Amino acid sequence: MDLYAILGLDPSASTADIKRAYRRLARRYHPGINPGDRAAQAMFVRVSEAYETLVDPGRRERYDSGGAAAPPGRAQASTVEFAEFDFSVAAHGAQAATFTELFAEVLHPVPRRDPGRPEPGADVHASVTVGFVDAIRGVERQLMVVRQVACSRCGGHGQTAAHEARCGECEGTGRVRWARGHMVFARACEACGGAGRRRVQRCTGCGGHGRSLRSDAVRLTVPAGAADGARLRVAGRGHAGHDGGPHGDLHVTIHVQPHPVFRRDGDDLRCVMPVAVHEAVLGARLEVPALDGPVAVDIPPGTQAGDRLRVPGRGVPGHSGARGALVVEVQLVLPAAVDERSKALMREFGERNRADVRSGWSALFAE
Repeated sequence: MDLYAILGLDPSASTADIKRAYRRLARRYHPGINPGDRAAQAMFVRVSEAYETLVDPGRRERYDSGGAAAPPGRAQASTVEFAEFDFSVAAHGAQAATFTELFAEVLHPVPRRDPGRPEPGADVHASVTVGFVDAIRGVERQLMVVRQVACSRCGGHGQTAAHEARCGECEGTGRVRWARGHMVFARACEACGGAGRRRVQRCTGCGGHGRSLRSDAVRLTVPAGAADGARLRVAGRGHAGHDGGPHGDLHVTIHVQPHPVFRRDGDDLRCVMPVAVHEAVLGARLEVPALDGPVAVDIPPGTQAGDRLRVPGRGVPGHSGARGALVVEVQLVLPAAVDERSKALMREFGERNRADVRSGWSALFAE
């Protein structure tokens, strides 16, 4: 099988493209949406198999390097063969609606599972958005996840026990035939494995797939200090495995909303604090409203605009448990209005401090 063709993708498709294609096709062909439609059920199986192989980096690498198209633990699908031409009457079996549908059956046959070999389920990927302060302190969130679980009717096997009888799918011949015009095709009956008699029947609850979709509420703990883009793994909350195989995992990407004052730089928190001119010149002790309560910061005399003051232990909790620093950048703010007395004082200040603040600055523009 060409797994990329089943999902309608190129081999260069990203993981996000694969997930989008799977969600779109799963909604279209799911047995619960198409009850009794065997073609939709078969396509749903193909889409699921293609997704589980291509979304897993290891399996995808093996497939791209020439490995088996079906995931490990799967037997090859039954071979479709041209049987004959029938010019008399319509051949026995369903008529394919178009050549595209016909050759989709020929080129992409439904894979059969090997019930003796359990296979792990695929991982589920999701995302959650948290506030800036919640990410720093840690928070719990409830996340709704849609995942495949083992069918409650068949226990995940896709089949239920039945009295032995002639297979109704192939009428006891062991072969299924269908036609396009006068061309008749045939393949081994998958319902009975080509034996013509059945002791089991396809599960009506899952359409033979062995799994069904369910929405679960997952309690997610976002640890203190979680950064934007961090990924959390919740073991066993992914898709159910085949034939008793373990569940996949849930991988959650954390998106952190920006803060109007603070920004994160590793384990440090940075902010810009307005400082009056006289406070910068004379020095002052100012209070900074940090995330976990105000903290006093000393402004040394002669502080310049852009100077950074570092307060240890008031940043973000790191992996070791130690916290980073709060880094305060000074922003000088001039008075909005100046009276005559203030102007006189500033002139006096200028007379007393005649240092050329632009010394060497003009030379930077010289060729």
